[in-house]
Amino acid sequence: MKKHCLTILLLCIIHNSFSQNIWPATKANAWYAQQPWLVGADFLPSTAINQLEMWQAETFDAPTIDKELGWAQGIGMNVMRVYLHDLAWKADTAGFKKRMDQFLGIAAKHKIKILFCILDDCWNPDAKIGKQPEPKPGVHNSGWVRSPSQAVHNDPTQWGYLEQYVKDILTTFKNDKRILMWDLYNEPDNSGYGLTSLPLLKKMYEWAWAVRPSQPLTSGVWTMDYPEVNKYQLEHADVITFHNYDDTSNMKQAIDSLKKIGRPLICTEYMARKNNSKFETHLPILKRYHVGAINWGLVSGKSNTIFPWGSKEGSPEPTPWFHDVFHKDGTPYDTKETDLIKKLTGRK
Repeated sequence: MKKHCLTILLLCIIHNSFSQNIWPATKANAWYAQQPWLVGADFLPSTAINQLEMWQAETFDAPTIDKELGWAQGIGMNVMRVYLHDLAWKADTAGFKKRMDQFLGIAAKHKIKILFCILDDCWNPDAKIGKQPEPKPGVHNSGWVRSPSQAVHNDPTQWGYLEQYVKDILTTFKNDKRILMWDLYNEPDNSGYGLTSLPLLKKMYEWAWAVRPSQPLTSGVWTMDYPEVNKYQLEHADVITFHNYDDTSNMKQAIDSLKKIGRPLICTEYMARKNNSKFETHLPILKRYHVGAINWGLVSGKSNTIFPWGSKEGSPEPTPWFHDVFHKDGTPYDTKETDLIKKLTGRK
């Protein structure tokens, strides 16, 4: 999902709960102890180019979702991280929530819990409701869109509907046991936003605390460029999440650093083969440390995430693939990988 592979070594962060709305570490650790070892992927059905194509009524593809989550279940995956979009809610509030419920039902059938991600600062700045663009051949995530759009992100006078959106979604699903967690904001400060995303991140926690769902809240750290953002994320999360697309040495450093906070730890993005972030190198480490493992991408499709960050239009299929586990027909990209996942999850 990232354009850059950056170190997450966060030494000297002291975790203090400044709000009674944050779970005590004891509660967070007790919650985590009730979970299986969490293994899964960041999920977008292969027939969708972005979050809007996934969630809009005209393109919501339940049969493909069912089929592809079945493939995930078959290799032992038990969690998916899934992005929502504010415009899908704004355009069709009742329908959007109905489709969320339908999606959760499909996931539950496959014994997969869902980590919903609400806002996102990555990729194209101006999302629009309606028909989404076709993929640019060879271009990584050519159609992915930020939520909210850049204009809304940069104008706090427009955040009123975002507050309604966040509170409505969280209130509707606050006790839904099919939902593992809520990731309130993906990579705040990405796309050149920098510290301008910090006020919206703070608002996201305020709005979420006003509802205080039964599921834990988080926002994953991913870069050292803006320590103020990292500090806020780590001090206010019920469960610590992070992204790491680097080699094993860097992953171990990140785990050792973040474990010092004393809360459960889940890696919500990893696995970029070209960067030496691979299942065979990283998944055993994540299991050894009992860190949740959510890799980017499940099935090769319209998102073009088999191509690396920065790929150019017309690029040939890369060797190796950058992300993703399965071809569109359900055959694994590499059976050694899927056999390893099965072995480590006890599926084989």
